[in-house]
Amino acid sequence: SLHDALPILVGTGLFFSIRTCFVQVRCFGEGMRRVFGNFSMRGGAQKGGLSSFQALTTAIAAQVGTGNIVGSCGAILVGGPGAIFWMWIAGLFGIATKYVETYAAVKYRVRDKSGAMLGGAMFVWKRAFARPDGSVPWWATLGAVSFAAFAIIATIGTGSAVQAAAISGIVTSSVPAIPAVAVGVVIVVAVAAVIFGGVNSIARVCEWLVPIMAGAYALGCLVIMGMNAPVLGEAVGLILECAFTPKAAFGGAVGSGLIMALQFGCARGLFSNESGLGTAPIVAAAAKTKNPADQALISMTGAFWSTGVICLLTGLVLVSTMIVHPEIGEDILANPSIFTGAALASAAFAEIPVFGTPVLVLGMCAFAYSTILGWSYYGNRCVAYLFGPRGIKL
Repeated sequence: SLHDALPILVGTGLFFSIRTCFVQVRCFGEGMRRVFGNFSMRGGAQKGGLSSFQALTTAIAAQVGTGNIVGSCGAILVGGPGAIFWMWIAGLFGIATKYVETYAAVKYRVRDKSGAMLGGAMFVWKRAFARPDGSVPWWATLGAVSFAAFAIIATIGTGSAVQAAAISGIVTSSVPAIPAVAVGVVIVVAVAAVIFGGVNSIARVCEWLVPIMAGAYALGCLVIMGMNAPVLGEAVGLILECAFTPKAAFGGAVGSGLIMALQFGCARGLFSNESGLGTAPIVAAAAKTKNPADQALISMTGAFWSTGVICLLTGLVLVSTMIVHPEIGEDILANPSIFTGAALASAAFAEIPVFGTPVLVLGMCAFAYSTILGWSYYGNRCVAYLFGPRGIKL
């Protein structure tokens, strides 16, 4: 499970941070300048690859899903407010992992017959471990094939089914008159209209969708935080206090031990930005860039936006709202279920008049839809690797 792999994932991030002299801190400003300094990205999609900005936004589209909202809620419920701090710290180490895996993906990518760039963990497996005579060890081939196969399965499950269920659940709970089947049909049509246009179509939509949806959600969270301004300092203090000491919070309904806060915070931080998963480098490798380090600097900023911004804003909104309304945690924990995280998000945002519920509903729907599109890109490239272009339509 993810919790069992935490020592490996966090340890890998720490190792890469040391080996790169903390590239996430040392070169953070340079990464941001490379993103926003070329915001127009020279006219969008280009022959032989995507623009660097399209590669970044497509990766962010897959990373920023319902887990950034619901997952943050679950981490708070189980690990307490301190989980938000450890989530951010794990995300910080994960940025170094994202830098290294993107660098490798761009370095070992190949060009197909049409001129498009193909890369990702499957190509790293085969090309990085090839023998001097060009032959590939059987275990490297197995690693490449296994990664592509499991990524396809994850595209259908985590990348599509879970996200579609989240959209259906939030819409039908907010507007009971709308049947789930109708929501499903709309999702299918909206997704098909994009992904059947191919990888460039996915990238073009993500290029526009991601900045708008992330900006709108962040603005909504800032408005809510402004309404909770009197307790915002208390919320930050509670997060820091619970990160290092066992402490009950919100009337004792949400409690935390240091180990639980550390465990669930790190798990959510790593999962939210896909660091070490190997999927984001698939799209990063398609960027039209000559230097692997250039795209690695740009791609590592995606982990910052998904965890350092979206998850952090969600956590601050939830903690500050629960300080004002401590009964929220008590009511939800009295009837725990697999939907506890979603229930907390709905209850917390609903306490904010006018802005709360619309921000949550629109944010979750947009994030889930973009995640389906981003993962569709991953699945597209993995199918092409295993079965060739003929398998993509199916």
